[in-house]
Amino acid sequence: MQQVAGGFGLVEAPVWDAARGLNFSDVTNGGVFLLSREGELTNVLAKRRGIGGMALHTEGGLVMSGRDISHYIPHTGGGAILLSPKDLPEALGFNDLTTDREGRVYVGSLGYRVFGGDPPKPGHLHVVDLDGSVRTLSDGIMLTNGMAFSPDGRTLYHADAGRELVRAYEVSGDGSVGPWRAFAALGAHSLPDGLKVAQDGSVWVADAHHGRVVVYAADGSHLQDLPVPLPMVTSLCFGGDDLRDLYVVTGSEGGPSVNCGSVFRTRVDVAGLPISPARVKL
Repeated sequence: MQQVAGGFGLVEAPVWDAARGLNFSDVTNGGVFLLSREGELTNVLAKRRGIGGMALHTEGGLVMSGRDISHYIPHTGGGAILLSPKDLPEALGFNDLTTDREGRVYVGSLGYRVFGGDPPKPGHLHVVDLDGSVRTLSDGIMLTNGMAFSPDGRTLYHADAGRELVRAYEVSGDGSVGPWRAFAALGAHSLPDGLKVAQDGSVWVADAHHGRVVVYAADGSHLQDLPVPLPMVTSLCFGGDDLRDLYVVTGSEGGPSVNCGSVFRTRVDVAGLPISPARVKL
């Protein structure tokens, strides 16, 4: 894997923009960054910390998590809050998110301060509908992390790092989900973090403890491990013109310095599944 950016605390939330390049966040030091298609790195949003997930929006800008779910247009200061903890009293914040084909935003809430020393408390899975209303779809998620849809949109995969497994839900046409089932467990002391799905239906999961991306077939069988140069692998996404550039992002834990979080890139044999932009009301 080639390192294409470095010097960050905890890199998260990679999202590919075909027109502009790779967006990602630094959870601990704050900020949203853009790595252009030409390799130029710019800070497009300073200071905001805790962004665990982002998505593009059809009206431009980014939908991002953290203390709330917000829409932000880089360089303009414009934006709107789409979901606040005030709307969900049990939520202390929000982590990773994704979108479905219709443009709904699916996001997991946190029931405790992950970096604050609080005892673990389960969070929930929510969806922000196109009209801006919010539904709570599932509960009992000890540490919500990455999520992505299958190619046909009928299955939602959802990493629960607190239980060291990836859930799978059957998805209805109205965006609701059925009871979850265990899809895959990465192994003892392995924490599933961000995840994405490829066009062949395979599920690619970042392992936050063991320096790898774990790839599963759609039936949950293990296909391969991709080694990553740093141990704390936090998330990934597919990019490039053919969606066969795999971008892998890391934190600094277990690395040579407190700010060695990096973005790596490698070519893979299967293309990633395109992710629809959000279309929720602003």
